[in-house]
Amino acid sequence: MMECVDGMHLASSGYAAGSDARTKPWQVVAAEKRQADFAKIPPEWVLAPLVVAEAKMRRSLVGPFFEGLLDDETRRITVMDVPELFVHISHGSLTAVQVVTAFSKRAAYIHQLTRNMLEIGFDMALKRARELDEYFRVHGIPIGPLHGIPVTVKDQFHIRGLETSMAFVGWIGTFEGKKGTGKEKHFESELIKELHNLGAVMIGKTSLVQSIWSPETSNNILGYLWSPHNQRLSSGGSSGGEAVMQALRGSAFGIGTDIGGSVSMPASYNGIFSLKPSSGRISMKDVANTGPGQQVMPTVAGIMGHSIQTLRLVLKSLLSTEPWLYDPYIVPLPWRDAEEVVDKDTRGEEIKPAIGFMENDGVVTPHPPVRRALCIVKEALRKAGYQLLDWNPPSNEESLQIHGQIARGDGCPDVWEALQLSGEPEVPEIEGLFGPYGPREPMSLREYQDVVVHMRDYRNRYQEYWTSTSTETENGRPVEVFISPVTATAGLLPDKFFYCEYTSCTNVLDYPTVVVPVTFADESVDKMDPCFKPFSETDRINMEAYDPSSYHGAPAAVQIVGRRLSEERLLAMAQRVVDALKRHMSGSD
Repeated sequence: MMECVDGMHLASSGYAAGSDARTKPWQVVAAEKRQADFAKIPPEWVLAPLVVAEAKMRRSLVGPFFEGLLDDETRRITVMDVPELFVHISHGSLTAVQVVTAFSKRAAYIHQLTRNMLEIGFDMALKRARELDEYFRVHGIPIGPLHGIPVTVKDQFHIRGLETSMAFVGWIGTFEGKKGTGKEKHFESELIKELHNLGAVMIGKTSLVQSIWSPETSNNILGYLWSPHNQRLSSGGSSGGEAVMQALRGSAFGIGTDIGGSVSMPASYNGIFSLKPSSGRISMKDVANTGPGQQVMPTVAGIMGHSIQTLRLVLKSLLSTEPWLYDPYIVPLPWRDAEEVVDKDTRGEEIKPAIGFMENDGVVTPHPPVRRALCIVKEALRKAGYQLLDWNPPSNEESLQIHGQIARGDGCPDVWEALQLSGEPEVPEIEGLFGPYGPREPMSLREYQDVVVHMRDYRNRYQEYWTSTSTETENGRPVEVFISPVTATAGLLPDKFFYCEYTSCTNVLDYPTVVVPVTFADESVDKMDPCFKPFSETDRINMEAYDPSSYHGAPAAVQIVGRRLSEERLLAMAQRVVDALKRHMSGSD
């Protein structure tokens, strides 16, 4: 049964409200939450109902339609990337208040058109911006390398003054589902403290999928989230709200989380850059999460933005705070400038490193737009003089099995318990997570340990394969990075996601990845291959879901993968790939 709440169609609960833990029906609690957030938008930033209605009818929000809603000053400021913004702020040509106001206004418009914000903090952001401007007036220098830069984060991170629901109705008005802790709106995640000390300004928190366990973003508070590039397609997930915010430039950069592609996939689907680091580089201390005791394959915090330079600046800034002094799980590894240096031969000429290249993993074939993006990158790198090696590591299919067992071996009882707090149902996107009567039977400790041993063996074999590529390269060194699809699709039709292992294998391996947008799906070019022969049943159903018209306009990206804890070198290599792409696309190579 479906009912309409505040203009959204949400599943009705199968539970009766009214117990001590459910003083109101979950639908009422969710509606009140939406209304309270909307009330935080200044009246002068509220869009006319006709504008919102027109937006819903449009295929794409990106470009002239959305930009036309903005005044010149807001547009001028918000098209700047983080390094450029910092130059203006540090030289005094822009104030923190100007920058935060512009991005907050833009974020307010985005939320009204997409419903991507679970927490709005414009007032406290402007208060912080005024404090930063006063600091700059008195001292004549910025407080840190992110002074006055507006940030949004996925609603897992605790920010003082804002609530954390993590998309559970039962967490509204509580601290992670618990009442009376004294931590409600007074607690902060370590990463937020670091960003604050660097001068960044938090303007809000973005939507995610209920439970975190889905490549789509949907919950009973805000509903389903669509891609602004093509509103027939999903935003991706679980960090979909943050990806939408970046796609429409509602903050200068964003922070998501990733345990199976939850940063990389929505970045790909929304045409933005992202960095998913290895565990131990960016703090996850005091961050709300599902399966919080699972540390064998940890969730990591990732950066989302509009350039490699932004990803680099944010990571370097975070490491400058020495987070290992405050979080025991952070590797004491400062930023290494030497890792970015171009290697040269005895004649002083650049040594171009070899790059591994995976067009498909032999399990699932990417859709035509993704294959075309891979071809564009391959041609650009060949013209730039890079040696490309076919990448044939241990099977992704093997890591898929490992990933599912490690991540959900406990049966996800904490998700079930969070749903019971309000009586809300699970959204369709996570159906199958539970059995018919609750959480699935957890694995025994012995079974779980066997999977951990399997994962260790898989990692060893993958590392051995990587190192063995030195026998095939012209320079006698292993490949520096490898490039592969992010997912098998450019964009995602609702309920048509069948394969995540291009990304989740990097979580099993704990490898850092950078997503680079390349092109857009084009129905006139990206036709079905009449000679297609599936590798597997999953491959067959995935390709059957492809329709050139439905995917038209969706971004197509690639991911660049480095060795564990090699973020500095990976970002440097990603910049080389971007530079080669620019030369190739402009015809100047």
